[in-house]
Amino acid sequence: MIININYNKSTNNKSILNYALFLSDNYNTQELKNFFSLSEINLIKEMIKNSNLTKNIISFNLNSSKRIFLINVKKNINNNEIEILGAEFYEYIKDFSLKNLIINTLTTKKENENFISHFLHGLKLRSYEFNIYKSNKDKKIININVLIKSLEKIKKNHLKFKAIEIGTNFARDLVSEPPNVLFPKEYVNRLLKLKKFGVKVTVYNESKMLKLGMHSLLGVGRGSSKESFLVTLEWYGNKKNREFPLSFVGKGVCFDTGGISLKPAKFMEEMKYDMAGSAVVSGLIQSLAIRKAKVNAIGVVGLVENMPGGNAQRPGDIVKAFNGKTIEVLNTDAEGRLVLADALSFTEKKFKPKFIIDLATLTGAIIISLGEEYAGLFSNNDELSKKLSKVGEKVNEKVWRLPLHKNYDKLMNSNIADMQNINYSGGAGSITAAQFLQRFIENTPWAHLDIAGMAFSKKAANLNPGGATGFGVRLLNQLIEDYYE
Repeated sequence: MIININYNKSTNNKSILNYALFLSDNYNTQELKNFFSLSEINLIKEMIKNSNLTKNIISFNLNSSKRIFLINVKKNINNNEIEILGAEFYEYIKDFSLKNLIINTLTTKKENENFISHFLHGLKLRSYEFNIYKSNKDKKIININVLIKSLEKIKKNHLKFKAIEIGTNFARDLVSEPPNVLFPKEYVNRLLKLKKFGVKVTVYNESKMLKLGMHSLLGVGRGSSKESFLVTLEWYGNKKNREFPLSFVGKGVCFDTGGISLKPAKFMEEMKYDMAGSAVVSGLIQSLAIRKAKVNAIGVVGLVENMPGGNAQRPGDIVKAFNGKTIEVLNTDAEGRLVLADALSFTEKKFKPKFIIDLATLTGAIIISLGEEYAGLFSNNDELSKKLSKVGEKVNEKVWRLPLHKNYDKLMNSNIADMQNINYSGGAGSITAAQFLQRFIENTPWAHLDIAGMAFSKKAANLNPGGATGFGVRLLNQLIEDYYE
């Protein structure tokens, strides 16, 4: 469904017959006189009185052609709850035969640019659909006209939220694409289109990565007929000082069969989502560029396909990473950390960033630990961790910090190489994976977000309609807005 939103101080458009009203304990029925007859106002008052505002949304017909939606605004509602209310409103109206809708914010003192911006942000995010491969597409369009007093402030907020929605939906689109369409080269082609927003896009093919010594990343893609790539996305919103940019690194395994350590067939189709970390990084950089964020940010994504071909990497192989350390590959299905290893050390050396945050659908173990409520957070820096936790609560993209410790770290030691890529002792799978990644960070503040449980959901919840969530785009936008712009 396509939602078009326009903002006005008033309207005389009598052809629009569907109205939504925000109501609270201090709603103002005087404003209704500009839109409804006296008999219609009396009916609205009677419905409000009878409903006692016990439900978030109610609707009724004023006459045979005019419908009213009443949206209850509770006391002390926060931004998360406002956005969820907007998402709930979308679910409520999507099955009605609506073409035009007026949302009147003038009937409640809750009316302000932040309130309605968050409400519409939730509505827009929930309205996302991925149906490009359906023969019979639903081409339904709803035009929403918002009546509001402060047009200038609301338009500024609208541009910011629109940029975040575009970035989030870009990430959702990438994750949703089938693997025969979105293989590494096609992914590169889509990232190159970000140049039109002012993003500097640099592509490292296999030849360039071989010269750089990225054998850890390259080893993962050896079994595939598709070429592997590393792509950097650079946004410079603060051109006066380009030193110490913020950096974000994403795992981009476009399809993960497990390689020679083959996964079970059941649910393997879901392994097209194994590039969700890279999708979040891509969506984040896009949204920063669209909203002209006053910050310098770098995105780095490693794009591979993990297949069990005749040239595939074997369990027992040893590879040398970009930073010169050797890795004994005991399980080819622990491939994401091998991709990130080279991407992390490359990012730190080339860009010397203020911090590095990586995102990856890295372990099934994190789903056992945290389900679909929190992403796993691992970090070498308390300050960065606290910031991520705080903004996670703020935008309802929550993270939970788990420990890193030398006793976990030593479980990744190899008898014949510098390290091994899995812990054979068993247990703490997400932690030992993070310990592996930490070995490729030298002195930079770093956080690892294991988003395996958050990148995709089979059920609709809060702002997500079900499917790819885009988890992380809003989280990292808020981190940047609150602390670095």
